[in-house]
Amino acid sequence: MKFAFRLVTCLLTLASLPAVAAWDLPQLMTELARNQGGRAHFTERKYIALLDKPVVSSGEMRYVAPDYLEKRTLTPRLEVMVLDKDEISLERGKQKLTLRLREQPEILAFVASIRGTLSGNRAALEQNYALHLSGQRDNWTLNLSPSNPRIAELVTRITISGSRQQVRSIEYLQADGDRSLMSIEPLDAR
Repeated sequence: MKFAFRLVTCLLTLASLPAVAAWDLPQLMTELARNQGGRAHFTERKYIALLDKPVVSSGEMRYVAPDYLEKRTLTPRLEVMVLDKDEISLERGKQKLTLRLREQPEILAFVASIRGTLSGNRAALEQNYALHLSGQRDNWTLNLSPSNPRIAELVTRITISGSRQQVRSIEYLQADGDRSLMSIEPLDAR
C-alpha cells in the first residue's frame, strides 16, 4: 500500500512540473525558417589529399530567404558565386559560368543542402538526405547523410552546426576523402 501511495505521489509530482520540450528537428526547422537573411563573414578551409596544407579562403556571404545566396570570396582571389532560384553562377576574373539547377541534379541536391538548411525546409533536405540532429537549441549539429546513391558517390556527409536560427559552420566530407570546413560569423542582425 505504501509503495502504491508513493508511486501515485511521484506521478502527481511529475505531472505538476512544467513540461520541458525536447529540442528536435521540427523545432530547428521552425527556428531556421524565421531567419529572413543577413550578411556574414566566412573562412573556408579545404583539405585536399594531394596538398600538405589546407587551402584557405575568406570573404562575405549574403542570404535572402528563401532562395538567394551570394558567396563573395575576397582572398586569396576574388570569386563570386550566386544561387538565385533555379540558377547558379560563378564568376572568377573574366570567366563566368551560369547553370540551370534543373539540368544538374547532383548540383541541385548539393545546393538543396545549403538552401534547405538556411530556409528551414525539411522536405527539401529529406529528398536527398537522412537527417540526424544532436545538441540543444543554443548549440546544435545537423548531420546530413546522402540517401540518394548518386549524391553518395560525391558526398559522404554534410555536418551543419549552429545556434538557434544561425548557421555557424558547414563541413563537407567528400566521398574521395577530401573535405571542407566553413566557419560563419554574422556581420549584422536582421
